[in-house]
Amino acid sequence: MPVLTLRSSTTKRPHRAFKARRRTELGLLVAAAIIVIATYTLMILGNTAKVPTDVVPLMVVMLLLGGVAHIANRIFVPSAHPVILPIAFLLNGIGYVMIFRIDLGLNKSFAPLQAAWTAGGVAAYVVTLAIVRRSRDLDRYRYLLLALGVLLLLLPLAPHPLGATINGARLWVKVGQFEFQPVELAKIVLVIFFASYFADKRELLTIPTARFGNRLFLDPRPLVPILLAWAFAIGVMSLEHDIGFSAMLFTLFIGLLWVTTGRTGYLVLGVVLFAVGAYLANRYFYQTHIRVETWLDPWKILPQDPGRQLREAWYALGSGGIGGSGLGLGFGAYQIPVPQTDFIFAIIGEEMGLLGSTMVVVAFLLLVGAGLRIAQAARSEFAKLTAVGLTMIIGFQAFFIIGGVVRILPLTGITLPFVAYGGSALIANYILIALLMRISDEGGAAADAADQAEWEKSEERRERLLSGG
Repeated sequence: MPVLTLRSSTTKRPHRAFKARRRTELGLLVAAAIIVIATYTLMILGNTAKVPTDVVPLMVVMLLLGGVAHIANRIFVPSAHPVILPIAFLLNGIGYVMIFRIDLGLNKSFAPLQAAWTAGGVAAYVVTLAIVRRSRDLDRYRYLLLALGVLLLLLPLAPHPLGATINGARLWVKVGQFEFQPVELAKIVLVIFFASYFADKRELLTIPTARFGNRLFLDPRPLVPILLAWAFAIGVMSLEHDIGFSAMLFTLFIGLLWVTTGRTGYLVLGVVLFAVGAYLANRYFYQTHIRVETWLDPWKILPQDPGRQLREAWYALGSGGIGGSGLGLGFGAYQIPVPQTDFIFAIIGEEMGLLGSTMVVVAFLLLVGAGLRIAQAARSEFAKLTAVGLTMIIGFQAFFIIGGVVRILPLTGITLPFVAYGGSALIANYILIALLMRISDEGGAAADAADQAEWEKSEERRERLLSGG
């Protein structure tokens, strides 16, 4: 009697996981665009009591930019995480709406520039995905990237007119009418260098090999080159009078060292070094001292009244309440000096209330969570550390500036990623998430291949059982 064999029409199941990821991403991008357009419409209604006439063109531009990035993901990183780009797109869109609202209040024109920088950021995102086809390619150019990072850090210290001081910090480079902050790219380059070096020296940094008497201790020699690079970066940041990026570099260094080794002693060392550095900076650097004084007592009248921004930001946050004063109806945009950069979170808190500001915080938490999940699935130690470092940049920048606005921390001058006005930061952040997507695609492709192999084995077993083998 013949045995009835039930076989599928194909012996191999085509991969559908990456298609599902990209469909999810597309749906989230459309949802983000709808939220941004609704926010924009309500903001214009709050200012003019008229429905804006440029809603359709704005929607077309947003969908076009999101579509370009989405198509690039389908081509270059089909197996990457589907949440990273939509969250960045949502934060960028909300930031644009609030910058436009500030323009209406102060009769400025920051929003068109921010729109141009957003287009530049998406272009940088696509170019990064096209150039960096494998994360291990970055590992091969460790010291070349270190040299590039040093050059980027030193550029603002060049003589006038190349180097420029703005708001007390020498972080800018001017070429004609074009201004940018090289340190925004330098932090990404330094993360890659730190990750490459730590991945290479992981065992020496973790396992005690130096003998002192009858006991073994960790050999400090592998830390010397990385400490020199870190000290140089911190020193340059001090010369440029920027405590925000100095704190960021220190946090990155200690965080990556701890993730590499898992030794609590490095965290203790980091706390001690941070305490010593904070004391010295407060005592010998005037800008740091003023920021700490303002943090401790914002009502103290100092030269140029640096506490005014913080006071006005608190009034704005307090008047926002739970649901906000209404988009376009707040007064913080008129009262807070330079609200489009350091204090844009206060404008969001006033006009969108606790609910709106919580939404922004949750978006950053989701972005950080997705980045750490990418690090867990990374295929190499270098990729894992790079993903952790890039995620730390986003997470700690958001924490530093939001903590400064609500007075948990002294103000550092770091901008809120994707939300605050600034071309250099926006382009650098799009490059950052492009690198995260590249690492995610490698991990996702490996997981898909493993699932496919497991499915094929199960199909073979099923067919043998059905055929009586």
